[in-house]
Amino acid sequence: MDANTINSLFLTGALLVIVSVLFSQVSARLGVPILVMFLLVGMLAGEDGPGGIDFDNYSITYLVSNLALAIILLDGGMRTSVASFRVAFWPSITLATIGVACTTTITGLMAMWLFDLELLQGILVGAIVGSTDAAAVFSLLKGRQLNERVGATLEIESGTNDPMAVFLTVTLIAVLGSSTAELSGVFLLKSFLMQFGIGTIVGLAGGWGLWKVVNRTQLHEGLYSILVIGGGIALLALANHIGGSGILSIYLVGLILGNKPTRSRHSILSVLDGMTWLSQIVMFIVLGLLVTPSSLIDIMFPGFALAFGMIFFARPIAVWLGLSLFKSFGARDKWFISWIGLRGAVPIILAVYPMMAGLPNSQLYFNIAFFVVLVSLIVQGGTLMKAAAMAKVELPPKPEPVSRSAVEIFPTSEWELFIYKLKPEKWCVGEPLKKLKMPEGTRIAALFRQDKLLHPSGSMQLCANDILCVLGQARDLDALSLLFSEAPEDESLARFFGDFFLDIDAKLSDISLFYGIEFHSIHENMTLADLVEQQLGEKAVLGDSFEWHDLQWVVAEVAENRVTKLGLCLPESEDKD
Repeated sequence: MDANTINSLFLTGALLVIVSVLFSQVSARLGVPILVMFLLVGMLAGEDGPGGIDFDNYSITYLVSNLALAIILLDGGMRTSVASFRVAFWPSITLATIGVACTTTITGLMAMWLFDLELLQGILVGAIVGSTDAAAVFSLLKGRQLNERVGATLEIESGTNDPMAVFLTVTLIAVLGSSTAELSGVFLLKSFLMQFGIGTIVGLAGGWGLWKVVNRTQLHEGLYSILVIGGGIALLALANHIGGSGILSIYLVGLILGNKPTRSRHSILSVLDGMTWLSQIVMFIVLGLLVTPSSLIDIMFPGFALAFGMIFFARPIAVWLGLSLFKSFGARDKWFISWIGLRGAVPIILAVYPMMAGLPNSQLYFNIAFFVVLVSLIVQGGTLMKAAAMAKVELPPKPEPVSRSAVEIFPTSEWELFIYKLKPEKWCVGEPLKKLKMPEGTRIAALFRQDKLLHPSGSMQLCANDILCVLGQARDLDALSLLFSEAPEDESLARFFGDFFLDIDAKLSDISLFYGIEFHSIHENMTLADLVEQQLGEKAVLGDSFEWHDLQWVVAEVAENRVTKLGLCLPESEDKD
């Protein structure tokens, strides 16, 4: 390869990345998921598009896609709070295993009929497209305020269900590619236990070891992110080498590093954020280059039937069967989780496996996977927030600081500097600093007024447009933001938490007398806490709601995993009178 060829590759690659970044602005205006725009750039640059690039190297696609997926899962794991496992671990694992198997089976039967395939070939198609995609889910849910149980279930499921899809795909390829291989129960159980068992052990043990190395090593700040990425990929490769699931391992590595005091954690997350975006861009461009759009025309009608069959039948059946085991999920939660069964890069990556194994119909499998992914991203991804609003799982936006940055006081410091700008309508404007009831352990480090730095003292009165620099930790963020910031206005969510807010320990008999609401057949000492446990169970989260005595009740405040306030929504007709 001469210098001119290398230079042309650099120029082409850089231009494709730049165009993808600029196209991201268009996606918001059109209401199309940003990943679709990256995919579209690759298709336009491919042999059927104006770019005319002839690319059919499946080995490079496999390498690039797996490397990109590893970084995406590492970043996703670091941003997943272990606290969310309290309400979503078992539901997520159920969907990631039983749910994927159920989706695979139903989709496989549909594929067998629609594309005139043998049973195992149809099931292979189902396995390839059977899992939700971490890249798509993490990308579309980032920054969204969803019900904790629903959002955590989707994130944890997408981060852990790929091993099941890989296990099923690899197993079926082995059976279809060898006349001697048998699909026995013992063979399946052994493969399943190795994939999940080894993947979990390597991820947890390796993640803990990498965390120790990061905290005990003194490096330049920029090198910690490289150490984490290198260590995560090394553990992924190790798990794959000894028969486990590497993608499960690297997700667990990220989970450990993100939930323990880690040296230079904010710097690592900042680098990973950029790396994740680059990974998504490159991965979807390469996948777009690989597909030949003209070849999709032949499978258009059965492809649409399969894609919509998954969306409206396979995924909902799997979700309702899986989540029926858990009382805390209401009908609206299940419908939303059913709808947001996003397919993305993983099905296309898995569709490369049959090609590399030389199986018959491998090009058909790839085209089907690509078609299903495209429909899923456009139809399901493009309607995510509308579906969230209809299902009432979207929470009102929370107050947030203008910006936040890490303060590395010591190696594993979790201190941050939160920046707030006071609006004229804030109640604290005109009040002296000493009257503010700030969270214990937080301090106002600096105060700027009309671009001038002032020394904050207890007697200093706050003014409109003051900029406060507050030193605190992540656990103080909600309280500080409520004190100094305003939530973005959203009229559609204005009454989300109700018209009245009631203390959870209040007796229903007292509420009945005070508000003139008649409750039938209640114990005189029954409290709202008893009602919440009766209706929602022990693991209620912010935004959970239920209907009781023709009234809508909403969990309006949660502190230390305990409901502290309940919102009461009056009927619309009463509200208007």
